[in-house]
Amino acid sequence: MRKDWMPASLRPVVWLLVWLLVGVVLSLHPHQVNPIGRPAALPSTPQTTPSLHTWVLEAQGMIGQPEEAPAAHASNLVALPDHPTYALAAFWFAGSKEARPDVRIAMSLWLRQQQTWTAPVWVIDRHTAGAALGKGILHIGNPVAWVDQQQRLHLFVVGTGLGGWAAARVLHVRQSHAITANPSAPAFEVVGQLPLGWLWNLSHLVRHSPMPLADGGMVLPLHFELGGHYPLFAWFSPGGEFQGLRRLTHIHQALQPAPAAVNGNHWLAYLRTLGPRDKLQVLASTDAGQHWQLQPELALSQRDTAVASLRLPSGEWMMARNPLERGRTQLVMHHSPDGLNWSPALMLAEGESGSEYSYPSLRWSEDRLWVSYTHLRQGIAWQRWRAAPPGKATP
Repeated sequence: MRKDWMPASLRPVVWLLVWLLVGVVLSLHPHQVNPIGRPAALPSTPQTTPSLHTWVLEAQGMIGQPEEAPAAHASNLVALPDHPTYALAAFWFAGSKEARPDVRIAMSLWLRQQQTWTAPVWVIDRHTAGAALGKGILHIGNPVAWVDQQQRLHLFVVGTGLGGWAAARVLHVRQSHAITANPSAPAFEVVGQLPLGWLWNLSHLVRHSPMPLADGGMVLPLHFELGGHYPLFAWFSPGGEFQGLRRLTHIHQALQPAPAAVNGNHWLAYLRTLGPRDKLQVLASTDAGQHWQLQPELALSQRDTAVASLRLPSGEWMMARNPLERGRTQLVMHHSPDGLNWSPALMLAEGESGSEYSYPSLRWSEDRLWVSYTHLRQGIAWQRWRAAPPGKATP
């Protein structure tokens, strides 16, 4: 029997050096390379002066959790404005624990008439994804949803192999047939793996919802993690075809960008930043996402927690975050007229030391603001907020 040429104690060190080398090589890849040359379209945002409102909590609760899954995390909401039965879809990953082989992507739908969430159903698991791609997938997570011009749902899901999250890839999953009044069976198929890297196509992750474009396409925010965290943005056509991307390798220690548009060319993106910075960082582009620059930090504390942002049809801006002072034990929301000057915090959730209310998602549907977030890593909570004229907060 042939002896192993490498002692078992050295294998983790060798793997670490290999991944660090890959990260360095990828980080040196020129960030100006952009196959599409310019954005396919401009964001569809209002050109009116926003009016600020008083926000009133109208309803809240928990989305049903699959019985065989005690843990849940990383929810994402998407509006279904043209569906006659459902107003919203919620996606999240659930299983025994994050990064475990039994984790799958779950879905629940908001019934317009009954005003409740449907029982959750499974959408995809690592076995289905791996079989479609012809490669092994160890874990999946972080679903991000979008609806194309044909009213098909698309999901972008993080899938990992050897190396964990730092060696992840982004899987593209698409609705294969219409969602019916009884979504008891999965209705999605694996399209493929997003072509985001020229070497092994690894270490890319998604988290925040896409930013819509005027032609019906969208910009998907992502980040690169291995060897040095930085944001990137990918463009998609109205039918959901990948068109190209822009890497921001000059922005360091920043991940999970949360973009929104001031107007067609002027975009902002809020960042989950790593230490030692303790204020919320924001990027700005004045040429529709082709070039980005760091702006003065906001007067909002934050470190290594996910941020959610959304611009409403009224022009008002919304944000959800975890303040640095409380970390993930407190989740708050702000509103703003311009995306830079923010209101005092509105409380979404808080708990004792060791509790967690994190990874918020914001969506506008049926003239209401909807929020979902991780609740104690045991389930997904939701809230619905109504905009009232200033000073009129009566339920």
